[in-house]
Amino acid sequence: MTLKFIPTNRDQQYLFPPSIKDWLPERHLAQFIVDIVSEIDLRPITETYAGKGVKAYHPRILLSLLFYGYATGVFSSRKIEKATYDSVAFRFISANTHPDHDTIATFRKRFLKQLSPLFVEILMLAREMGLLKLGKVSLDGTKVKANASKHHALSWDHAGKIEQQLQAEVDELMRLAEQADSEEIPEGMDIPEELARRRDRLDAIAQAKVKIEERAAQRYAQEQKEHEEKVAERRAKAEATGKKPRGREPKPPTPGPRKNDQVNLTDEESRIMPSSDKGFVQAYNAQAAVDVDTMLIVEAHISQAPNDKQEITPTLASLNELPGKLGKVDTMLADAGYYSDDNVASCEQSGIEPFIPPSREKHNQPLTERFIDPAPLPKDAKPIDKMRNKLKTVEGRKVYAQRKSTVETVFGIIKHVLGFRQFFLRGLDAVSGEWTLVSIAWNLKRMFVLNG
Repeated sequence: MTLKFIPTNRDQQYLFPPSIKDWLPERHLAQFIVDIVSEIDLRPITETYAGKGVKAYHPRILLSLLFYGYATGVFSSRKIEKATYDSVAFRFISANTHPDHDTIATFRKRFLKQLSPLFVEILMLAREMGLLKLGKVSLDGTKVKANASKHHALSWDHAGKIEQQLQAEVDELMRLAEQADSEEIPEGMDIPEELARRRDRLDAIAQAKVKIEERAAQRYAQEQKEHEEKVAERRAKAEATGKKPRGREPKPPTPGPRKNDQVNLTDEESRIMPSSDKGFVQAYNAQAAVDVDTMLIVEAHISQAPNDKQEITPTLASLNELPGKLGKVDTMLADAGYYSDDNVASCEQSGIEPFIPPSREKHNQPLTERFIDPAPLPKDAKPIDKMRNKLKTVEGRKVYAQRKSTVETVFGIIKHVLGFRQFFLRGLDAVSGEWTLVSIAWNLKRMFVLNG
């Protein structure tokens, strides 16, 4: 029996030069990204970007490569360069050219700050395409590993011990230098070189200790503020009830560095943070506000704080700066980590209705509670009681339930499908730019789906 197969010939020559565009499906993410990038204003980049001694690759090509790479899980500049040879989609984006990895990496690092206006401009394009109109947003944060190991961190306690040891060694080297004529020096020892090495390390430790002290001062100021708020709250409660509040008096914070306070020597602006597996990682706290209806990221920023309580204020500030044509955020969903009376008040002052539980909600509530509204509260009820009551209503539960299926889904896809679990750049400014790049790539990927 004769089997029939599709004939193949790898030596076949094309009669006409083929169009790379024809090698892609009619509807493809690479084509969509190229079309979007062709619409955005790149004058702030093109007016300052040029090669050294040779013609430069156009910023539209480099931006499109980065956007498509981050949207498909290719983050390394070396892998992007390789993909311009191996991948039809990357070849199409680069117009059959091959920017080297150093060009891609340098371009990414140099123009990170210009990504913020592009982030907003792409949201505006989503609005013009009928894909986005702001309303409800879901806010959350996720820990993303820094480009640094937690084992390269120096604690306050260990810094003091190492400092003492190095100073003792410097003193010993100085003694040997002074008595070099009368005392035999160990073979192979270069005293000036050994002294220079230890003094460099002492300088590095001194700088690390200064940074630890600065962070300790910032922490003390925040803890002192929270302490004063707790004392004032207890005092107001005592005056209102005429009784001494139950529980211990709030303990005032202690100033100065703590034994375990530390700074990372590779990326000093990253922080040790608790992870979801109950361990600790050297990381940044990546924040995103996601539009509930479209799952587009409409606000993104980086925090060095391990918890989310301070992130409502910068989120509101960024949302208020968005163009009015995008619409107005009217509802914000966030988990218990964001709750404080001040945060709730800030949302309301911005014309946004907050749904932020004061404590973690229990799962599997009784059936009857899901369909019954709680008794109304008096008008003078405390903000925390009003919030608890609102979230127990049928409508409140329905609205808040949308949080997990939006922002947590976005984080899950970014980290576990695309594979972005660690930043490639170092330092707060660079990491903030890279998180904006991730957010733009996600939005382009999502817009492509919504436009289908």
